[in-house]
Amino acid sequence: MGKKIAVVITDLFEDVEFTDPAKAFREAGHELVTIEKEAGAKVTGKNDEETVTIDKGIDEVSAGDFDALFIPGGFSPDILRGDDRFVAFAKEFATNDKPIMAICHGPQLLITAEVLNGRDVTGFKSIHVDLKNAGAKLHDEEVIVCGGNLVTSRTPDDLPAFNRESLNVLSS
Repeated sequence: MGKKIAVVITDLFEDVEFTDPAKAFREAGHELVTIEKEAGAKVTGKNDEETVTIDKGIDEVSAGDFDALFIPGGFSPDILRGDDRFVAFAKEFATNDKPIMAICHGPQLLITAEVLNGRDVTGFKSIHVDLKNAGAKLHDEEVIVCGGNLVTSRTPDDLPAFNRESLNVLSS
């Protein structure tokens, strides 16, 4: 049975880090709901390759509405973590042990939500120190699955492994 996946995303997301997993998730029968400040807004990737029309505003949703959380990379997670509503939303997934998939700079939102202490993670090289400072156990590997519900990867080069492990977590 397909899962309902919340996708927190705003301008300057890494285009392929959204499109490639989104395609894999949809092909596996999962439903994606894009979330930003306002439903109907259009957000554009940092490479100007993709524009996404937002399905729901952050004030219209709660983590209880979803089975999993997907955080694409790029500058989007850094922008979103400046808004307490997105931080609280992400924290609720972690608190309830729901699957979270974050690639590249995606873990920045989880750093601000203070949910990575003691967790095995990876991320883009420029956030490694931030991950360590958040108490995470950092690994420089293409994909890390922690606790059966947290999937992290480093870069677009890691997308095949990220998609594979995310789909494994979603199928359990």
